Amino acid sequence: MASFLDPLIAFVSAHPWLAYLTLFLAALLEAVPVIGSLVPGSTIILALSALVPGGELKLWAVLAAAIAGAALGDGTAFWVGHRSQREILGVWPLKNYPAVVAQSEAFFQSRGALAVFFARFVPPIRAFVPITAGALGMPPLRFYGVNIPAILVWAMAHVLPGVFAISVLHEYFGLPHHHSTAKHLWMLAVLGGALVAALAIWIIRRRQGGGVIEPARPVK
Repeated sequence: MASFLDPLIAFVSAHPWLAYLTLFLAALLEAVPVIGSLVPGSTIILALSALVPGGELKLWAVLAAAIAGAALGDGTAFWVGHRSQREILGVWPLKNYPAVVAQSEAFFQSRGALAVFFARFVPPIRAFVPITAGALGMPPLRFYGVNIPAILVWAMAHVLPGVFAISVLHEYFGLPHHHSTAKHLWMLAVLGGALVAALAIWIIRRRQGGGVIEPARPVK
């Protein structure tokens, strides 16, 4: 794994703008209905945050890329729903995922504006609540008044842990900033955690005979 991570770190050091673009797209695509349920945006952001303490990436730029991507994704989904109203919930591809649409609608109806805040931290609902909020007529100012603070908290919660963890390894375990061991440990931990989470979700879906992102089955 180190043989893969070292060239990746070296490449990011030489082309940081590509890393910022990747962070932006990861956050953006996570907010797209259906696609957001499949893109491991959080894993990408958590992993790349390890490159901040060593100077390969800038903290402000990492946060800005993640915030901008999430804001554009959530905002676009909201306005699509706002302009189309409830009709959008019954068209492709949303009509193929009635369980998630119904769950998102119930989540929004039961918690109101707070659903927009908490949904940002709950995949795959995160990818469906903004468009649902727009479709159900949530006022734009109210949406952004909750969504923007949620995105700021979400971005810091995804970036700062990696920065803190690598800084601790450098400060208290004597690893120099140019050394790759700390970055390897963090990235492997993030990837391992993502795989364990994916496996757990797969097992739960198997036991339930499906899952929240299962498409609707055709009627025979």
